[in-house]
This record gives sequence, C-alpha cells and structure tokens, in this order.
Amino acid sequence: QVRLVESGGGMVQAGASLRLSCAASGLTFSNYAMGWFRRAPGKEREFVAAISWNGGITYYVDSVKGRFAISRDNAKNTVALQMNSLKPEDTAVYYCGRGTTAQAKASGENYIYWGQGTQVTVSS
Repeated sequence: QVRLVESGGGMVQAGASLRLSCAASGLTFSNYAMGWFRRAPGKEREFVAAISWNGGITYYVDSVKGRFAISRDNAKNTVALQMNSLKPEDTAVYYCGRGTTAQAKASGENYIYWGQGTQVTVSS
C-alpha cells in the first residue's frame, strides 16, 4: 500500500519556523524526485520545492527562496521542508508528492503519489 504521510504542521506567528516531514512507504523512494506543494484557501495548488533523487538538485518557488529548505533521507524514506521566517501568506495545506522521474520538477503533473497534507497557519 502506497503511503505518504506528512507531519509537522501547526499554527505559528509570523517569523516563526516549522519543519514538515513526509514519510513514504509502499513505494520506491530513492530513485525518484520528491516535491512539496501547497494549497491555500480558494487558490490553486502551488509548487513550493522539489529535490532530485539524490538531493543534488533543488528548486523553489521564488516566494520561499532563502526561507525554505528541502532535504531528503533516502535511508529513511523521508523528505523534509524546513520553513523559516514564516509569513501569513504561507498559510496553506502542504502536500508532499513523489515524482515520476529522478529529476526535480515544478509541475504537479510530474508527481504520481500524494499525501493527505498537513495544515500550516501563520498569523500576523
């Protein structure tokens, strides 16, 4: 059974940090890129960050560059998103996805498995 389980969300004030984690099971993890996306209320799903199969290449949406960092541990089948200097506009449900290729991609079309999401709420 394929499972991606996100954790680490919560409610924080602007300027705080959170670390999201995504644990994968029932699928091949280490050969594929992983990504984080988010969906804010009333908005479309948005790409946040992606990491290649070996962690060598990462991509970020411009709005989080310098504040967020994606990382992965292939031995533990986990991917993390360290979020610093959080802003109210970062409020969303955050989802991790497993890519269809080894290369990091920004489009959701390149991801085949998704978790249920974890809520991040940032108050001003």
